[in-house]
Amino acid sequence: YFSAQEGILFFYHIKGLQYEMKICADILQPISSLIFSPDYTVLLLVTDQGIVYTYKPAHSGEAVKLLDACSSCFLAADFLTPGNKYCVSVTISGEVQVWFLEDGTFLSKLNLDIEV
Repeated sequence: YFSAQEGILFFYHIKGLQYEMKICADILQPISSLIFSPDYTVLLLVTDQGIVYTYKPAHSGEAVKLLDACSSCFLAADFLTPGNKYCVSVTISGEVQVWFLEDGTFLSKLNLDIEV
């Protein structure tokens, strides 16, 4: 999987010297990082604007907006392991937040009292 500044998620199937490219999702915002769940069933797409989308490769559907942390100076997100039920995010101000991946429900937060 690969993304470019245009906000498009690409899949490249490479076999030997041949490859096939497929467009999986277009979220119309620059994607800053892609993070796979530990079991590789869910892909988090994190944008520069602080929005997190989920994409399930096995379902080949659209990317679904999980959370929008724009108002809190969102910095990064990752899966909270073990498993892939929860997502953890951090803001520039040092607030660590836990989200339920199924529907983006905010569950908990911890303030580190330091700028990240």
